[in-house]
Amino acid sequence: MKNILVTGGAGFIGSAFVRYMVNAYPHYTLVTFDKLTYAGNLDNLLPVKNASNHHFEQGDIADRESVQSVLEQHKIDTIVNFAAESHVDRSILEPEAFIRTDVFGVYTLLEVGRQVGIGRFVQVSTDEVYGDVHEGFSVETDSFLPNSPYAASKAGGEMMVRSYHVTYGMDTVITRGSNTYGPYQYPEKLVPFFITEAMDDKPLPLYGDGMQIRDWLYVDDHARGIDVALHKGKSGEAYNIAGEDLRHNIEVAKKMLSLLGKPESLLKHVPDREGHDRRYAMNADKLRGLGWERQMTFEEGLHNTVSWYKTNDWWWRKIKTGEYLDYYKKQYAARLAAAES
Repeated sequence: MKNILVTGGAGFIGSAFVRYMVNAYPHYTLVTFDKLTYAGNLDNLLPVKNASNHHFEQGDIADRESVQSVLEQHKIDTIVNFAAESHVDRSILEPEAFIRTDVFGVYTLLEVGRQVGIGRFVQVSTDEVYGDVHEGFSVETDSFLPNSPYAASKAGGEMMVRSYHVTYGMDTVITRGSNTYGPYQYPEKLVPFFITEAMDDKPLPLYGDGMQIRDWLYVDDHARGIDVALHKGKSGEAYNIAGEDLRHNIEVAKKMLSLLGKPESLLKHVPDREGHDRRYAMNADKLRGLGWERQMTFEEGLHNTVSWYKTNDWWWRKIKTGEYLDYYKKQYAARLAAAES
């Protein structure tokens, strides 16, 4: 492999992967292909703006002509697909967009890639396809039990990838990442939203009792895990990329407040999200067998993340003045009002 198309590469995890790969493999050419929706941000790629082995192309993975054009123009031999609608709350309100990108978009990439003779295809998925894991740890052969339109759309995308491997013999690999956090994460997700709201002394809407359990993974460890699966993963297989560091949401929120020197009184319990999974947990032994290990502890990663948002308000303040995020802030405000009534 030498010419890699990174779809969704201007997003949170995708851009971390691009930044990592551009430096780790200077003999590769990385082409970022991103629609630049609300979560796609060219500022995320500023560290590689002048890299000779990186190029950016704007486009939609569900647009067959755009996909074919970029594959042929850059002689792409490998696709790593990060492109996805990913915010669970929005999937509850607008599920159609998730089906278009996360299922039909994956199909379009696979079909065009098959026709032009792509080598390896890596689909970046999520632990949410396993659904609520009441005890123990999910392994790659476990059944899917998605409980939100987002999780269902990601499961659907995975099924398309599997079908192209079995039916057409495409060289495919799937990765499933746990709850990822770190710099450059769009501030609609829990960690960046709480950090940036708390910095302005605003109330933090915590769903339900805050005892939901998530498996936390630092974004650079996630990017390295995808790299390992890309280069060493067996064709047709899936690999969990898990932090294996389970924390209650309320614990994470309190740790962020402590690092910011803010009072816990900012936390406000609000009505829980519809279909909210209680616990996610994955086993990463399979990927460790290929040589991957998590390098960042949760304490170190959260400290780095809080520090980054404190020193990079130029990045997030302009985002939080946009109409899209204002819409979600109104949704959170409504939940706060309901909790206080």
